[in-house]
Amino acid sequence: MTEQNFIPDASNARAFRDALGCFATGVTIVTIAGEHTPMGFTANSFASLSMEPPLVLWSPAKRSSRFTHFAGARHFAIHVLTAAQGDLIPRFIRGGPGFEGISYHHNAEGVPLIAGALARFDCVQHATHDGGDHLIIVGRVLRCVRNAGAPLVFTQGKYGQFSASE
Repeated sequence: MTEQNFIPDASNARAFRDALGCFATGVTIVTIAGEHTPMGFTANSFASLSMEPPLVLWSPAKRSSRFTHFAGARHFAIHVLTAAQGDLIPRFIRGGPGFEGISYHHNAEGVPLIAGALARFDCVQHATHDGGDHLIIVGRVLRCVRNAGAPLVFTQGKYGQFSASE
């Protein structure tokens, strides 16, 4: 195994990104009501933050065409995808059809909800913090839902399924 040492800077941004990609994450879709239409955002920048009060965070890229909508949303829902929901990912990335052609319902705050997620966190925006080229959005969890199933996992540029070791 060859170890690569480097100081992250603009000249090796790809190597830095590849190193970050070694950390496996789950995959989420964050949804908001939007001004005129429901909106979604595929994100793997989701983390738990606090148990008391119940806080989670996610981080949209500032260069995203939907950034302003998500940064300013008072309420949002974070859907943790199951291994069988990989087909939703391209719907909610740049140029994807979003909610067009799929069924959804709304929570009490009017946020669109996608059925069948492994877990869902209905949130109210608690705080935001600058995070370089991203914004860190902290949500206070109003309610959460958990379903049975296996998580969709993202690592090293690929989606897959978690396999537990004994």
